[in-house]
Amino acid sequence: MWALFYRRQISSSQIILLGFALVIALGALVLMLPVSSQTGTVTPFLDCLFTSTSAVCVTGLVVHDTAAHWSVFGQAVILLLIQIGGMGVVTVAAAITMASGKKISLMQRSTMQDAVSAHHVGGIVRFTGFILKGIFLFELLGALVLMIVFIPEYGMKGIWLAVFHSISAFCNAGFDLMGTKSPYSSLTSYAAHPVVNVTIMLLIIIGGIGFLTWQDIRQNGIHIRHYRMQSKVILAVTGILILLPALYFYFFEFSSFSPSQRFWGSLFQAVTPRTAGFNTLDLTKLSETGQMITCLLMLIGGSPGSTAGGMKTTTFAVLAACAVAVFRKRENGQFFGRRIADDTVKNAVTVFLLYITLFLSGGMIISRVENLPLMTCLFESASAVGTVGLTLGITPGLGTVSRLVLICLMFFGRVGGLTLIFATLPATKNTLSRLPLEKITVG
Repeated sequence: MWALFYRRQISSSQIILLGFALVIALGALVLMLPVSSQTGTVTPFLDCLFTSTSAVCVTGLVVHDTAAHWSVFGQAVILLLIQIGGMGVVTVAAAITMASGKKISLMQRSTMQDAVSAHHVGGIVRFTGFILKGIFLFELLGALVLMIVFIPEYGMKGIWLAVFHSISAFCNAGFDLMGTKSPYSSLTSYAAHPVVNVTIMLLIIIGGIGFLTWQDIRQNGIHIRHYRMQSKVILAVTGILILLPALYFYFFEFSSFSPSQRFWGSLFQAVTPRTAGFNTLDLTKLSETGQMITCLLMLIGGSPGSTAGGMKTTTFAVLAACAVAVFRKRENGQFFGRRIADDTVKNAVTVFLLYITLFLSGGMIISRVENLPLMTCLFESASAVGTVGLTLGITPGLGTVSRLVLICLMFFGRVGGLTLIFATLPATKNTLSRLPLEKITVG
């Protein structure tokens, strides 16, 4: 892959974009094979393309229940696609190159830097090795804990279920194999199970806080004052976006459930929109307020350089800090005694506008084509562009146009806003001349 792309002098952003597209296409073709389905028949290409896109983009939206429709081979293919998508295509290619003993060129290191959102090229190979070890360690620990629950219930099949759900949760994918109990049931049968809830939530959070944050935690332990500003912001925003929604869901939603289900369900519902896609309670019972809060959480998503999608916690934080700066009549937004660069603000505004445009346009198109309530379609659109996978149950019944819209949203949401912009738009030459300045009133 490296040689093919670099020979054509393709930029890093374009390599990431084309890499994901290639894996999605190959995954769709493999899923079309009769051996991939339970019935031994060919699954329609659009259904396979949708499933492959959802898996590689670690979304979790499905048109067929994963356990009921796909064979063990098909499930293994989906799990492989989830792992590649969660790690990142470039990271996987780098891992293969490192394992083969080949040297990694400077251009390849630059691409690896962009793929994991690292600040510097220096030490990127060592950092990638650290990422790979961390991924497999957390997935292994998650699988071992889940085996405690699944093996007594399912026998030896529980090993496969534990491995599948551990990888799916860590990669923030949301695919599940619980459809044998009831199609599209996700983890509703474990709504009040502490071990399953805690394990899945921890995997989601750890996978979503970002690899650079891992590095800070490893190097500095509990000494948070030594962390990078970015890591402090990520941890603070992540904590706030879990705590506040959890309190809302507990006091204002799910009132018909038992106290235990209500506690675990509220906490889980605050965590899972961070692009994971599992659900333990019936989301159709959410009020429109609860659905809108979930939409906002899905759009924000996880953190940069992680397995999660969305516009990212740092984007949301930068916009909030700039708003506070305006209110307090400061020139720049700031975090923890550090000023935010103007370029960072411009990038944040651009990403925000891109995701909001995709979110609204996608929801309105689906609503118009399918003649469904706009709020329901906006929920689906937010789930796709945020690469979450939560749904109000309309995904399997959508037509061709709506499925294609969701495929595009999932793809754009996974590769990232800036990567999409840099890969598709031609670069403009910087000139020393500047246009005349004139003020415009806003607000």
